[in-house]
Amino acid sequence: MPLTLGITKELPEPANSERLRILIGASVYTEHVGFASAAIYSSRATDSKQKGRCMGGTVFLMYHEIEAPGRELMRKEPGYVRYVVREQDFRAQMGGLEEAAWKGMSVGEAVGFGPQKGVGITFDDGCETDRMVAADLLSRLGFGATFYVTVGFLGKAGRLKVQQLRELDSLGFEIGCHSMTHAYLTDLGEADLRRETGEAKAKLEDLLGRRIEHFSCPGGRYDQRVIEQVKEAGYSTMCNSRSHSNQPTTSIYALGRVPVLRETTLSSFQRSCRGQGLWAAQLGAALRNGGKQVLGNAAYDKMRQMMLRNR
Repeated sequence: MPLTLGITKELPEPANSERLRILIGASVYTEHVGFASAAIYSSRATDSKQKGRCMGGTVFLMYHEIEAPGRELMRKEPGYVRYVVREQDFRAQMGGLEEAAWKGMSVGEAVGFGPQKGVGITFDDGCETDRMVAADLLSRLGFGATFYVTVGFLGKAGRLKVQQLRELDSLGFEIGCHSMTHAYLTDLGEADLRRETGEAKAKLEDLLGRRIEHFSCPGGRYDQRVIEQVKEAGYSTMCNSRSHSNQPTTSIYALGRVPVLRETTLSSFQRSCRGQGLWAAQLGAALRNGGKQVLGNAAYDKMRQMMLRNR
C-alpha cells in the first residue's frame, strides 16, 4: 500500500530501515528550520500590496509554555523545549501586533472574523504561565485568546490550578478543551475517545459553570472518527496543528494553527501572521504525518526525540 503525503502523488512504503530513517530525519529537519525557510521564501514573495495584511484567511497562532525568568520549565527534553517561547520574545511578538494595529482574537472571535488585520491566539495544555505571563499582557493589549486546557493536568506541578483557570475565565478569555489526559486520539478505542472529548468537556463545564465550545487535538492527531466524536460531544469547533491560514471555506472542525517556536524570529513571526511562507511548515507536517503512519505515534515520537537530541 503506497503512503500518501498530500504533497506528491505517492511515496512507496520504506523498503528498509535506512529509508525510514531518511523520512523521519527529513521531517525533523523541516520541523527545525521551517520558520527560517518560510522567512526566506516570503521575503522574496512579498510585495508592497501584501505588506501589513493577510494573504488570505486568518492565521491562528499556537503557543504552549512561556519561559519566565527564574522559573524552571516543566520539561527539558529538546522536543518539548523547542515549543517553549521565552517571555521577552512573546512580549515582542504581541507588541509587534499592537504596533501594526492587528487584532488578537479567540477562536470564537476569529471564526467569524472579516477581511481585517488579525490573528487567532491559542495556548495548548494549560500551563501556569497562561495566567502568570500571557493573560496580563493580552488583557493590557485588549487581545482575546483561547486557552485549551488538558483537564486531567489541572493542579499538577507547573500546570494551571483551578483558581487560575477561573481567573482566566473571569478576565474574559475563552476556555477550550485539550482532552482529559493528552492522549493521541487516533490511538484510542471508542470509550476512551468519548472520555477524552465528552467527559473532559463536562468536567470543564462543571468547573466553570459555562458551556465549553472549542476543542484542540493533542499532538494535532485526528481523523474522521475523531471529528465525528468531537461533534457528538457538542463542540462548535476543532483546531489541529496543521500550518495553514483558515479561509471562509475551511471546515470549523479542521482549523489549522501555526506553531510559534523557540527559534521563531520576530520577522518570520510577522510574515507567518500574514500567511506568508507557510509552505515550509506544511512540507514538514506532511513528512511527519508520513512518519507517523509508517511507525505509529509512539515509535515516531521516540525516534523524533532521539534525532532532536543528536542535532
